[in-house]
Amino acid sequence: MAVDVVLQYFDDCPNWQIARERLRTALEQVGHGDDQIRLEEVATEDEARQRRFTGSPTIRIDGVDPFDDPLAEPGMACRVYPSARGFEGAPTVEALVIALERASGKTS
Repeated sequence: MAVDVVLQYFDDCPNWQIARERLRTALEQVGHGDDQIRLEEVATEDEARQRRFTGSPTIRIDGVDPFDDPLAEPGMACRVYPSARGFEGAPTVEALVIALERASGKTS
């Protein structure tokens, strides 16, 4: 069964392209290499509030942001994600694999 993956971004943030590459790698690693990544550009503060977009890139797997911070405010900013190397502009492949496995019921 396909996983619904949406990558929300705004064009001035360079990290969404890195997130797309890492997401593609993670999808391949969990056996969903043929699944599509839907790109969804967020262009205004109003859109950010309506979509609960808390920064670029935001990834939604089956409608859920697996990296959601309930305290984060929606807005047009670049988002950061924790990693073993500190904060990065996109989730690591490993973090994405875990999120995809959880979404498909294959928790590790």
